[in-house]
Amino acid sequence: MLALALFAAALPASDYAGAAACRSCHQTEFESQSATGHAKSLSRSRPGQPGDWAFGAGTQAITFVSRLDRENYLEHGESWFTRLDHFGPTPGHRAPGGVRYRIFDPAAGILRCFSCHSTGGVSLDAEGAIQPAELGVRCEDCHGPSAGHAAEPEKVRAMNPARLSAAQISDLCGACHRMAMGATASPRLSDPWNARHQPLMLAASSCFAGSKGGLSCLSCHRPHIGVERHPSAYDGACRRCHPAQRHTVATAGRVCTECHMPAVKPVPGLSFANHRIAVYAPTDPLNPVRRR
Repeated sequence: MLALALFAAALPASDYAGAAACRSCHQTEFESQSATGHAKSLSRSRPGQPGDWAFGAGTQAITFVSRLDRENYLEHGESWFTRLDHFGPTPGHRAPGGVRYRIFDPAAGILRCFSCHSTGGVSLDAEGAIQPAELGVRCEDCHGPSAGHAAEPEKVRAMNPARLSAAQISDLCGACHRMAMGATASPRLSDPWNARHQPLMLAASSCFAGSKGGLSCLSCHRPHIGVERHPSAYDGACRRCHPAQRHTVATAGRVCTECHMPAVKPVPGLSFANHRIAVYAPTDPLNPVRRR
């Protein structure tokens, strides 16, 4: 059962040092990462907010979760959408009453939610409530459990994702940024909701295949700072592989991602860059006119 596997895969809490332990030696990285959406991806609901837990930093939206009883949690049917400045239907919900999750359901849906929005594994407290080890996606989600490194930094090295291959980085990031599918499932790349599963879409692009292992999430995203929201910031990464790209249409004043990674809006209030890098018509940001 996946639910049991999530608990079995969690290493002892003593193997994790916690983000605060990284601060004394890596202050710059700690301070900048602490301000990211990753670091703020899970918190207790504040006064005035619904539910017990707030999932999401609010960069785009926040979804709320309540504990119903010893065996069940409820994902609320309405989420807060920052761009809209009001509540709207939670994506994927078919009814306004929310979705009930049983903790030990074989699909382990609610455990996966807590696991991806926290660091160091999840457990159940004495009252049977889900207890994240550390709120938010922090240092050891990417660098691995590092209590040994914090105690003896010269002797015990933390994992450095920069040394991983592109496929390994996709697997690391894709543990949460990729849709969970059964063994026989085949993703539909034209489904707008898949735009939020960036490693899946990137793997389908000719740029990824043509790079022969040179293109990864880290080619464009600096993990210790927040996601750069200005599209022109990514032009430099494109030009490393396409220094003198010739176009058949006028492109003056336009940035690379505007045409090759257009914004996909699966529901009002949410927007994701299409990581299936290609050439798209202005009216269709999902189905390539031509692959790069």
